[in-house]
Amino acid sequence: MARTQIDLNPVDFITVGTIGPKGNRTFHLQAGSDNRLVSFLIEKEQTWALGEAIRELVDDLDERDAVETAVEMAAFDMDLREPIQPIFRVAQMGLAYDSDTRLIVLIAQEMVLADEDDVETMIDPIESDDAPGVVRMWCSRKQMRALSLQAMDLVAAGRPSPKQNGRITYYWT
Repeated sequence: MARTQIDLNPVDFITVGTIGPKGNRTFHLQAGSDNRLVSFLIEKEQTWALGEAIRELVDDLDERDAVETAVEMAAFDMDLREPIQPIFRVAQMGLAYDSDTRLIVLIAQEMVLADEDDVETMIDPIESDDAPGVVRMWCSRKQMRALSLQAMDLVAAGRPSPKQNGRITYYWT
């Protein structure tokens, strides 16, 4: 049985943000519906991949429906909300489109480790009685377009070269 099963249908807001200085930032995905707030830990690379995947999906939906989902970022509050207490670290995310409600569903799946001391070994949910937690968030196209733009801006705001992350660069003359 899964540890966590949460459905936020629909979300009031969804955002991604960071805590900490460049080079030592922690990325968080966060959504809320009614009085429920959920936060997740995600990696920088997941943030970038999510932003790109959302952009491609919304572009495809807009092309199919012959509309354009433009957003004015000032209309969205993209700040993380307090308290920021992640319910889990995200192992993988997926996107789906519900044509009946015209909402995009973002699915976040929990990273489950085989051994608390071994962060490299993940449990296969098929072989485990303790399946990873799953949170599903139903979002409008405009919310998702804003999330995509926010994600891409956050990643771009980091160090100019990923090679600088945690490394010392020596220059010999």
